[in-house]
Amino acid sequence: MSLPRFLDIEYCQTDDSLFPTAIAWSLADGQMKTVVIAPDESWLPEDGDLGDVDLRHLEEQGVPLLELTRELHEDLPDQTVYVDGLDPDEILIDLIFGAVHQEAPFEIAPIAELIHGLDTDTLEDRRRQLLFEEGLEPQLPENGVYALLLLAKEEGYLEDL
Repeated sequence: MSLPRFLDIEYCQTDDSLFPTAIAWSLADGQMKTVVIAPDESWLPEDGDLGDVDLRHLEEQGVPLLELTRELHEDLPDQTVYVDGLDPDEILIDLIFGAVHQEAPFEIAPIAELIHGLDTDTLEDRRRQLLFEEGLEPQLPENGVYALLLLAKEEGYLEDL
């Protein structure tokens, strides 16, 4: 049996735009991938205001969308991928795949659909507590995925992590 998969997306949101800036996801063996995302031109606001997001960093360090979608197709085909359920993850995934005229090869579901014994608020409180206990910055997507992996392990959904 393969391990449940998890995903977290960091994003930029201003009055005029919403787009992903970084993404992390877990693999079948519990390992994790994380990348900075090179934005599609259509995502950028006309006034150029991205708040505290460094566009130059995204353009220089970001993975092109075609490469990112290819990797996601290879790593998460026909999977249910669990997210914290707090962010507009489905919209962000649609933006990523829509920019290259593809459909996502996976379904997104909130962690509450995997872990049935706890309500959404309790799950979120525990996830935040794990981030704090591990000294992890919550805005980094790899830390979000790691916290979800730890939460799933605590609830008996992962053998070894």
